[in-house]
Amino acid sequence: MGSGGGETNLWPWLALVGLGAFHGLNPAMGWLFSVALGLQHKSRARVLWSLLPIAVGHAVSIAMVVALVASVRRVVDLDALRWTAAAVLIAFGLYRLAARHKPRAGGMQVGFADLTVWSFLMATGHGAGLMLIPVMLRLPIGDVHAAHTRWDGLPVTADVIGAFLAVAVHTLAMLAVAGVIAVVVYEWVGLAFLRRGWINLDLLWAVALFAAGALLLVPALHV
Repeated sequence: MGSGGGETNLWPWLALVGLGAFHGLNPAMGWLFSVALGLQHKSRARVLWSLLPIAVGHAVSIAMVVALVASVRRVVDLDALRWTAAAVLIAFGLYRLAARHKPRAGGMQVGFADLTVWSFLMATGHGAGLMLIPVMLRLPIGDVHAAHTRWDGLPVTADVIGAFLAVAVHTLAMLAVAGVIAVVVYEWVGLAFLRRGWINLDLLWAVALFAAGALLLVPALHV
């Protein structure tokens, strides 16, 4: 167990990057909105500007889940938390499969606050933060057993730093992927390709939520 400690500590961070990239790939998470705004204003700067509030709203939604997991881990048995989180993820995945919601069309005259709120609601409604729960349960954030240090105040500080880094790593990966896709689509591809052969990411998202819940059950079943 000691020899694999480095890999064990590294893979949750890589998973955060991967999930951020997956969220950035999903047009419902914001890049489609950015391209639409850019095309409306005929401005690449508008495309890039709109990605900032979208990333902020996404980060706030993610941060709520990270803070909740970090807090609950201090008072709830980890196995009980795994079962609960798995049930929520699987239920939400089944709900997404059944409902197959589409983003509602809205006015395109939006400001920074409008885009931030829109992104927050979209990420929350899609359960973006829920997908991070399997990863967060493997990070030493909020883990009382990993929080013993020389100063009583240091564990809380370490938790805050760890939570901030988790949100930052995930959001930066999401922003990078969404930004690249938005610029490529705006400059060269155009939106017509979405009508021809785009992957059904809404279905993929629902399956991913379900799979994340099932993944949580694996360590719980071996206890």
